Amino acid sequence: YPVTTEIDKDHDDYRAQIADFYEQSAEQVAEHLGAGRMVAVLSEGDPLFYGSYMHLHVRLAHRFPTEVIPGITAMSGCWSATGLPIVQGDDVLTVLPGTMSEFELTRRLADTDAAVIMKVGRNLPKIRRALEATGKLARAVYVERGTMPGSVSMRLAEKPDDKAPYFAIVLVAGWSARPGTKP
Repeated sequence: YPVTTEIDKDHDDYRAQIADFYEQSAEQVAEHLGAGRMVAVLSEGDPLFYGSYMHLHVRLAHRFPTEVIPGITAMSGCWSATGLPIVQGDDVLTVLPGTMSEFELTRRLADTDAAVIMKVGRNLPKIRRALEATGKLARAVYVERGTMPGSVSMRLAEKPDDKAPYFAIVLVAGWSARPGTKP
């Protein structure tokens, strides 16, 4: 993928380059489909949840028969791999992209019981600050390559640096009344 880290996502050049990339990719796939070939697109996680496949899907599904096979989302794979109960009862779970502004991350974290923060990467410093500002840093668990070999998880407060790869997420558990927690 072009420009996934080189240019800020809000920059006009980013939007133009990534849109052009998806248009060209969709047309290449359409050529194969138009020739009667079957095409499979593999995705990490679920293809329609923060998945790059959805950019092809919205450009092709109205033109060709399409079957989407659901995948296991990174967040559910990570909370299962770490054994972290995420929500219970009336808890509200909010899924946030780490690419949001720090102000918006803080606002939304303050207004939820539990959270999953995706797209961590270079956004980890502001994610950490937003969690600290909302009093949720102590509950935050950092997971790196959660469903892959070499997976690492730890309390975010104990992570000694702010380096994170693309395949990292932060989980903030809800269920404050679960057994073994302080009131």
